[in-house]
Amino acid sequence: MIDVPVSEFRANMNAILKLVKDGEIVSLLLRGEEIAKIVPPDYARIEARKALDKLSETATVGDVLSPIGEQWSEQQ
Repeated sequence: MIDVPVSEFRANMNAILKLVKDGEIVSLLLRGEEIAKIVPPDYARIEARKALDKLSETATVGDVLSPIGEQWSEQQ
């Protein structure tokens, strides 16, 4: 990720947008404070896949609807 002041973004917008197209994440700064992020088109999908992959390391994945052959009893 690169940080770019808004003034620099205005002056070099085409070059910076090419970087984003090539996969770079750009953080726009106004007076040193982040005001926006410009991300590649597939960013949300890629981040969601990473989160699911991490979750699958600890989660049990499988059929949750089929009976497991265990008897259940009602407890009050």
